[in-house]
Amino acid sequence: MKKIVLAYSGGLDTSVILKWLQENYNCEVVVFTADIGQEDDMSVIQKKAAALNVKEIFIEDLKEEFVRDFVFPMFRANTIYEGYYLLGTS
Repeated sequence: MKKIVLAYSGGLDTSVILKWLQENYNCEVVVFTADIGQEDDMSVIQKKAAALNVKEIFIEDLKEEFVRDFVFPMFRANTIYEGYYLLGTS
């Protein structure tokens, strides 16, 4: 059986493409969601995927890695927001 891994947000776009992949490729879709601290409720995302007959749902808590590998380096690089504000002050 063919499997496809989909980075899944639970939103309209990824839900539609998930169903399209199942129907057009006759495959099993495995979904992956990264929890990087966004406001999305991970249990809602999991329920949406399950309602679309997804059997393998992976949700990883990557908040620490996201801050360490992306947010802190951005601060160290003096990232500018709206062309004026240092991102650390916005």
